Amino acid sequence: MQPMLDATVFIVDDDASVRDALAWLLRSRRLYSETYDSAEAFERKLEAGFAPNHACCLLLDVRMPGMSGLALFDKLVERKLQSDLPVIFLTGHADVPTAVAAVKRGAFDFCEKPFSDNALVDRIEQALAQSGRNVQARHEQAAVRTRLQDLTERERDVMRLVVEGLPNKLIADQLDISVRTVEVHRSRVFDKMEVKSAVELANLLRNL
Repeated sequence: MQPMLDATVFIVDDDASVRDALAWLLRSRRLYSETYDSAEAFERKLEAGFAPNHACCLLLDVRMPGMSGLALFDKLVERKLQSDLPVIFLTGHADVPTAVAAVKRGAFDFCEKPFSDNALVDRIEQALAQSGRNVQARHEQAAVRTRLQDLTERERDVMRLVVEGLPNKLIADQLDISVRTVEVHRSRVFDKMEVKSAVELANLLRNL
């Protein structure tokens, strides 16, 4: 297995032996992990402003003293982090219905204790891959929004009509400007938005 660069697996479990075993398992598969002994400890990380900026996932015990894993998951949902930070619940047999309900609400999966190391790592890798895609898409969307902010009001007008598929002559007529002026604005829009065609521009904006 190739190591996943900049990927982090967060482990939240009140049982030190479970945390240590999971951390060792992940090290053996060249995956970096951080461990937390309670849901409250990880909640403090959230309250400090944590937001995923690289591939990561959360291994979360369902039953813990104090705040439960399900309550922590609710806080992730409130912050809309469950896509960038996929949650894999670690459950006992009695908690399976609860874990299934959480999956329906956006958790990535659950693994029933005792779990297969290989099966768990497979799901962790899939969760990290999903997280990486989501984080990358969010970064790309933020970059597009930044480029949009650099457009002038007239460039925005031209861009809107270009995306609608209007030729330069009709754009000029609608905006009461010359065709040459439309061409200049169109070129600037393409440069600023880092695209080479109207189709590419439309696809870029559609992804927002």
